[in-house]
Amino acid sequence: MKNDFLIAARKQFEYYKLLGEKTFDQLNDEQLFFTYNNDSNSIGIIVKHLHGNMLSRWTNFLTTDGEKETRDRDGEFENTIKTKKELLEIWNAGWNRLFDTLNSLTEEDLVKTIYIRNQGCSVTDAILRQLAHYPYHVGQIVFIGKMLTNNNWKSLSIPKNASKEYNSEKFSKPKHDAHFTDEYLKKKE
Repeated sequence: MKNDFLIAARKQFEYYKLLGEKTFDQLNDEQLFFTYNNDSNSIGIIVKHLHGNMLSRWTNFLTTDGEKETRDRDGEFENTIKTKKELLEIWNAGWNRLFDTLNSLTEEDLVKTIYIRNQGCSVTDAILRQLAHYPYHVGQIVFIGKMLTNNNWKSLSIPKNASKEYNSEKFSKPKHDAHFTDEYLKKKE
C-alpha cells in the first residue's frame, strides 16, 4: 500500500497540472507567448522553466543530484517554444517524469537523503519543495491567462459572488473524505 503522503502529494500535483491545462484551453498561441515587457516571462517561458526543473529534479531522483549538469536553467528563460503543440509536449514530458518518479517511490524512500545543488534533504522535503515551487509558477500561468482573456475568463475555482451557492451545494451532502478517492480532483475544483 502506498504511503498517504505520496498519494496526497500526487493528488496535489495533479490538481495544479489540471489548473495549468484549464488555463491553456482558454488561450490561443499568441496569448501563450505574450510577454508584458522584456523582464517578464510568457506562459511559454514558465512552462519551459517547469519542464527543465522537472527533468532535472525527477530524473534519477534517488541517486543523482537534483540539479543536473546537463540542465541549462538560463536557457529555460529564452523564448524558443513557438506553438501550443510544442508547449503541451514539454509540459506533459515534465509532469510525466514527475509522476513516474512519484509512483516508483516507497514509504522507505521518504526518509532517504537526496541532494539538490549539493545540499542534502529528505525525499519528503524534496517533494514538499517542488510542491511549493510548481504551484507558484502555475499561479503565474493562471494569473497571466486571466489577464489576457479579460472578461472572457472562465473561473477555475469558485467564481466571484458565488460562494454562498457553492457552499450550500457542498454542505447539502454528507461528510466524506475526498483526499484519497478517485473523485478527488473533481470535488476539489
